[in-house]
Amino acid sequence: MTTKRNLLPRRLAIPSIVLAATGALLGSSSLPGREHAPRAMNVLLMGTDERNTISVGEKHAFHAGGQACGCTDVLMLIHLSARRDRVSVIGLPRDSWAHIPQYRDANGRQREAHPAKINAAFQEGGPELAVRTVEAMTELSVDRFIQVDFRRFMDSVDEVGGVEVCTPRRLTDSATKMDLEPGKHRLGGGQSLQYVRSRHVDTSADLGRIQRQQRFLVQALRKLQERELLADPRRTLHLVRTLLGDGRQGFSLNELAREAAALRRLPNAATEFVTVPIAGFAPASLGIGSALAWDDRKADALFTKLREDRPLVAPGRNPEPKDPPTVVGSTVPVRGSTYACR
Repeated sequence: MTTKRNLLPRRLAIPSIVLAATGALLGSSSLPGREHAPRAMNVLLMGTDERNTISVGEKHAFHAGGQACGCTDVLMLIHLSARRDRVSVIGLPRDSWAHIPQYRDANGRQREAHPAKINAAFQEGGPELAVRTVEAMTELSVDRFIQVDFRRFMDSVDEVGGVEVCTPRRLTDSATKMDLEPGKHRLGGGQSLQYVRSRHVDTSADLGRIQRQQRFLVQALRKLQERELLADPRRTLHLVRTLLGDGRQGFSLNELAREAAALRRLPNAATEFVTVPIAGFAPASLGIGSALAWDDRKADALFTKLREDRPLVAPGRNPEPKDPPTVVGSTVPVRGSTYACR
């Protein structure tokens, strides 16, 4: 594994919304006097299920109640190329079978390495343990992280005036009560939360949800570009504050805002999206419930490309995503342009 870098004190910074958190992280090549960054960067985006900051009325209206587990609902590994001319986003299913490394808990007690679902790493040891777990599974060094809860996500979407999503088929979810007819829809913060949380739409479960989250990120970036919301440093900083809130982050305001500059011109075709390939299900003998097992060979090939800073989609190729995706089998990397509303 590559040498792990310090995640916290040397903070970076980016702009926008979870949606654009990815976009924001897409990074920049436009710092004064510098045409490209010296090295690639890997960022772990974590969407937590913390909901104590939203009101009772919002929980009822957007069906976001229930007991929070204190874990990660969303995990995306974002790779920024060294030249900042490409960004690759890999969805890591929250129910992936993981091997959580040895660590000391908040009381100083040592916990041995053990199997669990990947989203439990955050619950057990916060963002640092989540990062260590992802590093161990991917053999990549995670340079920075960002975490976003329900409140920050909703407020960030509302701050930019909502995000447009599109679907060729009706999307209904029994848990979140999302119900979208075929066509285009402009969603506010609460409706967007329903959209990115829905995982009972069809048999693709979390794999379909990850695909919708990635579609949402593409549309969020498009919205930021169309409204030129990243052109004004003051507006960018305001968006960053809304997204990051007061919690602990692997990014600071100023650097995040500085990294956002190139988003104004980054084309959708320069972004790539995929979900880590799944081989099947973890053995029941592990005692961790129903968990997805990665396809080690295909996942290693995927992460090797990131390690070598190579594109996931071959030059001149533009594969179409399968909608809904299959749970077991090879997932095909696609360009962000295939996820954009037409």
